[in-house]
Amino acid sequence: MLTSNPGWMICLFLGLIIGLGLLFRRIHKLAILPSISMPALSYEEALQRIVFLRAQEPLDMKQVCRLYLLSHEKKMERAIILVHGYTNCPKQFLALGQRFYDLGYNVLIAPLPYHGLADSMTDQQARLRAMDLVRFADAVVDITQGLGRKVDIAGISGGGLIAAYAAQYRKDVNCATLLAPAFGLKQIPAQMTAVFVHLLSLLPNVFIWWDPLHKQAGAIRHAYPRFSTHALAQTLLLGMAVRSAARRQAPCASRLLVVTNAHDPGVNNGLIAAILRDWRRHHSAVTTYEFPAYLKLEHDFIEPENPKAQVDVVYQKLIELMIQ
Repeated sequence: MLTSNPGWMICLFLGLIIGLGLLFRRIHKLAILPSISMPALSYEEALQRIVFLRAQEPLDMKQVCRLYLLSHEKKMERAIILVHGYTNCPKQFLALGQRFYDLGYNVLIAPLPYHGLADSMTDQQARLRAMDLVRFADAVVDITQGLGRKVDIAGISGGGLIAAYAAQYRKDVNCATLLAPAFGLKQIPAQMTAVFVHLLSLLPNVFIWWDPLHKQAGAIRHAYPRFSTHALAQTLLLGMAVRSAARRQAPCASRLLVVTNAHDPGVNNGLIAAILRDWRRHHSAVTTYEFPAYLKLEHDFIEPENPKAQVDVVYQKLIELMIQ
């Protein structure tokens, strides 16, 4: 019997401890990584950087997933960055972005690395790393400094973690809005999130259907129908790094808005509450709002192509909260 030789259990325990130690070193490295800030100094410079970003986009991207700039052709008082979720693409935010444009904002919606490829079954998304998301956050905030005198950033789910990173490290962010940020998964107890991330990182990568029943037929047309366990681990790692930083220091953004969904089937709202407590302990300006459970919103309450979406209700409330 295995219990007659406890050596394997000791080895497993030591391996887990060592692995967690390495994981926390990675979290610490990300959490203390200073933001590399090189803001665009003019509207013209911002346009030049956008041209460069567009030139870096793979040729085999879906057209609707390429970078969107909704511009009034000059630097405006307000500009906003909208960051889509993991496995989605900029099309997710285009309808909401148009509403902000109509309110006088310049709007930037850029694709995350390895997202938006024409082959929805691509394995490229597995290459995503937390550092890619950090560099993306700095790049879009830098560009948008040339698009508006006040720069806001908003993101949903994994994109909400990018907004959180920008909030934590960028003094030139006016308001950061986190929409159902994925600091952890609802199915994983908060205290087990680190172990879960470590195990996902150690195990071979697996692609899992978002909708196991309908598979590709159940997916939003411009989104990937499945996710990579390694890319998910890297996305959660960024969230853990922001949480670690928040325990030690106040966020740099002038204002934070955190929007949750009481009916959210995907993310752990308890972990969101934990980082809110840390930010408030530093006397940060944090506003919260929770969509009530009776609305029965899904995790992605932004996507207009979601047949269960209630975008008129959601968009109206978000604009009301965000333009203050």
